[in-house]
Amino acid sequence: MIRNRATETMRQRHPALIASLHSLPAGLAHDAPVLCCDDEPLPPRRGGTPVVVVGQGCLGGIARNAGGLTAFTPDPHDADGTRAALLAAMAPAGMPIAADPATLALLALAERVAASEIPVLVEGPTGTGKEVLARFLHSASPRSEGPFVAVNCAAMPEAMLEALLFGHRKGAFTGASESHEGFFRAAHGGTLLLDEIGELPLALQSKLLRALQEGEVVPLGATAPVKVDVRVVACTNRHLPREVEAGRFREDLYYRLNVFPLRLSALRDRPQDIAPLAFAMLLRHGGAAATPRWIAPEALAMLRAHPWPGNVRELENVIRRALLLAGDRPLIAPADIRFDAPARAVGDDAACPPAQKTRSGHLSDIAFRSEADAIQRVLDECGGHRGDTARRLGISERTLRYRLAQMRDSGLIAAAGGRP
Repeated sequence: MIRNRATETMRQRHPALIASLHSLPAGLAHDAPVLCCDDEPLPPRRGGTPVVVVGQGCLGGIARNAGGLTAFTPDPHDADGTRAALLAAMAPAGMPIAADPATLALLALAERVAASEIPVLVEGPTGTGKEVLARFLHSASPRSEGPFVAVNCAAMPEAMLEALLFGHRKGAFTGASESHEGFFRAAHGGTLLLDEIGELPLALQSKLLRALQEGEVVPLGATAPVKVDVRVVACTNRHLPREVEAGRFREDLYYRLNVFPLRLSALRDRPQDIAPLAFAMLLRHGGAAATPRWIAPEALAMLRAHPWPGNVRELENVIRRALLLAGDRPLIAPADIRFDAPARAVGDDAACPPAQKTRSGHLSDIAFRSEADAIQRVLDECGGHRGDTARRLGISERTLRYRLAQMRDSGLIAAAGGRP
């Protein structure tokens, strides 16, 4: 009887949270997915899944089972952790998780902007969650039922960029054995995310500007333009006005993209987001039907005190490492928190003994550091001139910029990175 009434109430009201202060009726706590996954699933609240708060214990616990339902037991002695875990548990998959006033204000602003069709430029350091914010803009917009297409402008081969973005006809170039619609047309009726927009070559920036202004693209090998209905969100970790001054980014394209800028701060500047994000990582990597986990208050204090040079991406690494170290223990203790070692700047031989400069057996680390050493040496020999450096190394200037950005983010090369 109680089970039937609970199920019917949930179907009528579509709750985001189900709470039972003592415990659920016998069998339901263990078989909680019945509440959401009976004959047909409950309609989600913008992608969210209801949370079952089951009783109270001497130790908190949070876990997501194979049916997608989150079981949550609050810790009566840890109010901060309980609030953070609940925020993480209630957040829809892939959406921002926020508790800091600055982030909450940004999300409120983003939700207002999402209702419009204007282009948005999302700025912020690497690893802060710019793509997550872009997905939030899409989900809160009238285009939410349309496609969301994410494109990393720095990761695409330079020779193929135009064909990948705007499409191509069969036979348009050597190897074009069939036509390709391109990312713009793939995002028709939805949102196109152009990540790392600052890495786009100048030659292609003018064609992107035309596509934004005219709402049409010309596939390679075609003679007539094709209309596209796309809302563009661009992301960058660069200071684009500085790139404009240096001649590496078109001023007219910058103003076309920068109709409404949204800036994500570094994680250290929004400390109240750290605990909810940590519990979200715990849910994401704890595994389906896993033992309920909790982060000890002392461990949370360590997380809040860390400066997080790698931002949310580094936090995810720390939580995954902590889960591995904790093993079968339900509580993540301070001893399980291992932060990333500070990256050594190129040439800083005194920072560590020769035997410890690379992790023995990790060929990718050795290659990455060797490449950084080579690039820094040639950059110094060329007086910091990137064009001469690229020619000496036999790579394009765009590839050199991308390599320098990677090495700056890893702390392996000076922040200046040379001049054009």
